[in-house]
Amino acid sequence: MIKAPVTIITGFLGSGKTTLLNHILGQAGGERIAVVINEYGEVGIDGQLVLETADTIVELNNGCICCTVRGDLVKGIGDLMTSGRAIDRLIVETSGLADPAPVIQSFVLDDVLKAHVQLDAIVTVADARHFAIQIGRDEAREQVAFADVVLINKTDLENTASLERTESEVRRLNPLARIHRVRGGAVARETVLDIGAFDLKNLLAIEPDLLEDHEHEHSDDIGCVAVTIAEPLAPDLFNVWFSRFQQERGIDLLRTKGVRALLV
Repeated sequence: MIKAPVTIITGFLGSGKTTLLNHILGQAGGERIAVVINEYGEVGIDGQLVLETADTIVELNNGCICCTVRGDLVKGIGDLMTSGRAIDRLIVETSGLADPAPVIQSFVLDDVLKAHVQLDAIVTVADARHFAIQIGRDEAREQVAFADVVLINKTDLENTASLERTESEVRRLNPLARIHRVRGGAVARETVLDIGAFDLKNLLAIEPDLLEDHEHEHSDDIGCVAVTIAEPLAPDLFNVWFSRFQQERGIDLLRTKGVRALLV
């Protein structure tokens, strides 16, 4: 049996994971790609933003696949790979708060997944503009430390000295990762796909107890608020409200994302 290659896309909130995913899907060239998207919030947004070139999209909402919905990840991919559908490749986009270690465990230890898929690479997207702040969080450091490829994204927003500092910190956290500077998540497919970069031995050298069963918990200083409105919104009024909201609470906002229907 030929195993489908798996690419895991990680990165902190707002780093540009979904934009990267869309760039990859735009280069599919007829390849049958299944995508698993994990949202921390209860309302799935990213699934609506992913290009239709994905053959299948599985959404796992209201929790991280490293903890609360980890079982859903294993079951969802297992059902997908044993469904008889023709799937050439699997791409998993984790939530911005996911710890990669438990996700890796799922692919390495689960018998069904081991039989049908093969980890190809863990790709981490780093936000060049906010990296210095985000890297103070355990999740962001783990995402960089376990990466096979680190894409320093949004390079157009920072100067050369700042980018050098970011790359130096990435290299300190992960001496072995391939590092690329990108703008708007745009990369050639060969930069992140079919590169055979995942190496369990290297990861075990970094974290010897990687495959041990650990209970993972997120800190309680980050939350998600989902707002669903049935009626279309007046564009001008919405923009005024949102602008004021950003001015008042902008320092507390890690990411905002949504789909809105406007009055015409």
